[in-house]
Amino acid sequence: MNKILLIIQREYLSRVKKKSFIVMTLTTPMIIAGFYGMMIYFSLQGIKGSSNKIAVVNNNKTLTEKLISSKNATYTYVNKSLPQMKAELAKTGYDYVLYLPGFSLDAPSGIQLLGTKQAGMSLNSRVADDIGNAIRNQKLKQSGLAQKDLDNLKSSVDIDIKKIGETGKEEDSSAGASTIIAYAGGILMFLFILMYGIQVMRGVIEEKTNRIIEVMISSVKPFQLMMGKIIGIALVGLTQFILWIVLTGIISTAVLKIYAGKTGITETSVSAALQQQNKDKMIKEATDKSPVGNIQKSLANLDLTKIITLFLFFFLGGYLFYSALYAAIGSAVDSETETQQFMFPVMMPLLLGYTLSLSVVTNDPYGNIAFWLSVIPFTSPIAMMVRLPYGVPDWQLALSMVLLILGFIGTVWVASRIYRVGILMYGKKTSLKEMIKWFTYKN
Repeated sequence: MNKILLIIQREYLSRVKKKSFIVMTLTTPMIIAGFYGMMIYFSLQGIKGSSNKIAVVNNNKTLTEKLISSKNATYTYVNKSLPQMKAELAKTGYDYVLYLPGFSLDAPSGIQLLGTKQAGMSLNSRVADDIGNAIRNQKLKQSGLAQKDLDNLKSSVDIDIKKIGETGKEEDSSAGASTIIAYAGGILMFLFILMYGIQVMRGVIEEKTNRIIEVMISSVKPFQLMMGKIIGIALVGLTQFILWIVLTGIISTAVLKIYAGKTGITETSVSAALQQQNKDKMIKEATDKSPVGNIQKSLANLDLTKIITLFLFFFLGGYLFYSALYAAIGSAVDSETETQQFMFPVMMPLLLGYTLSLSVVTNDPYGNIAFWLSVIPFTSPIAMMVRLPYGVPDWQLALSMVLLILGFIGTVWVASRIYRVGILMYGKKTSLKEMIKWFTYKN
């Protein structure tokens, strides 16, 4: 046990003292906080898309309803022919020419959008929707509806999402916040397991090619060396993740306060219109209705402490599960270029869990596919992290955790039998068939 602890200490200290570790630990929270600040800023200011000036040449006598300009498309009707506008487009200041030929309202056709630059998919869809809305409005007016009645047809629906807890009590819920946390948890889990697992493999290859391993094997058993390396790098990842949480929390709080001030809700502006006793109440109500308030409220409804704690568990479980396999791969090759044939089978379950979790599980977090993905050890670290913000029954969570621990024990046993032989093999290209033989060797 003392030898394993010494190897853990060596692996841990050699990595946390590297400049790359320090730089990544300090800069990553700043990057995350920067994205967080940008998200809040654009939610307050609105995403400002480029406004396209479109000249409309309308030769359609049936369509008398005008196109309504929007943020991304400004329509101006011109009394010129299409050939004339095409020839003068570069001088007129318009970006595009929209040509509306004569067509029936029931079967619009022959419409053209011409410009000196290729119209994007978004603009094409925007113009098509605007024309469709104009045709629909004209048809409704022809049926006898007044403009006032036409405006009343549009309704804005705001759904307040509630979740019924196990006790039958209503709990506030936010689909948007849950989805954001689910995506973030799934992506981070995939990246962390892959990144630190590959570190184990590279460390084994480096020591093997430098022949350091021969000296170490004379003092420790291969299993002790493998476990010490796996646990040491796991502690490096855990240290980095905890520091990221702390630093991201501090920086994000500061960024949130800076951007919250841009909502225009200050004591000075409120006091001019309100009495002192109503000031705090109005500030709170206005803040709650702002985008920043909505974000804070949505996140407050989630049990972030539980999510972060379980993230640490599934990160460690998933890392230990896969790093043992990566250690076995590293022991079987002499260079990193030889690892590709062995990495693909190991990465496939991880990629499958990542892909299905961010597509199927987010759409149906309580379905059969979501359940099986979150309990099978090969995919459970990512799938369970995606499911957690939506709520997971305790028995499913416990089953997933137990199976992940058992899966780790199983992969360590399999990997150790390959590692003990491969770590001392030099100058020979290893095949999958050869690795299976190593597994069957007796001690």
